[in-house]
Amino acid sequence: MATTSNSAVSFEETDTRSDEMNSTIEQWIDDLVTGVDDAQASDEFQEWLDVQSRFHDYSHRNTLLIKLQCPEATKVAGYNTWRNEFDRHVQEGESAIWIWAPIIAKQCPECENSPSYHEQSDCDYDETPSEEWSKGLVGFKPTAVFDVSQTEGEPLPELETEATGNGEGLVPALRDTADDLGVIVEIVDAAEWEHGDAKGICKHRSGDNDRPVVEAKARSNQADLAVTLIHEYAHALLHFDVGDEPERAKREVEAEAVAYIVGRYFDLDTSGSAFYLAAWQDGDAAGIQERLGRISSTAQEIIGTVGES
Repeated sequence: MATTSNSAVSFEETDTRSDEMNSTIEQWIDDLVTGVDDAQASDEFQEWLDVQSRFHDYSHRNTLLIKLQCPEATKVAGYNTWRNEFDRHVQEGESAIWIWAPIIAKQCPECENSPSYHEQSDCDYDETPSEEWSKGLVGFKPTAVFDVSQTEGEPLPELETEATGNGEGLVPALRDTADDLGVIVEIVDAAEWEHGDAKGICKHRSGDNDRPVVEAKARSNQADLAVTLIHEYAHALLHFDVGDEPERAKREVEAEAVAYIVGRYFDLDTSGSAFYLAAWQDGDAAGIQERLGRISSTAQEIIGTVGES
């Protein structure tokens, strides 16, 4: 199995696939931890953000797996989904991209295991028979998917339409969803801006029921304004109750990463984003993974809320 950043990872051995998927994710995070002050680490991080922007509703563990196996992937689905729902067929010789898929099954109300694992456990719940148990998430399993580039057949209409979500339409949508995100937002005229070179801020203000207040400097470049709003929304959602200044500095990278993901999702050019991963240099693997999870879930929340407006 290749594990370097310059070659794609593959999980071909069935017996060890699950363990290799987990260990590869952990190794990538360990490498990021040890190299946060290197340009290569920033490039690797940005590659993951690119994948996360394309698969915004996937967990960070799955987007890491996609990034490591097929970083150029744009749309993935299972073999039968491509065939039955899109009339496309996986081309001969293509290697699967392995991700984690949820296992939904009847589960014990007490131990939350499936019937088979419940029988092997020490749980003595027997108030209702297993056939009457409700279904729920009992675990995850490796599942093979393929990128659209690995298939052939009928075209995908949604991939042929022009890009949507420009700054002109996104700024009003972001303002409309502020309440749903629990944020007060104000666009301040440039002549009245009191925060120097900053494009936006997130702050406390008395009398606002302790809701975070986002202020952004008005400008003609609506795409840039939209990215600023997303960045400050991320601060409101991630950091509003964090008082420790060193930690707030570390989370600046998280806010910039969320803005990068959401901006790219809505077809904005966020290539000017800078990720100073050196701010994470005293972190450990568990801490880095927690940050990746916050970035992923916050981007999902903003995208989902804006999409519903």
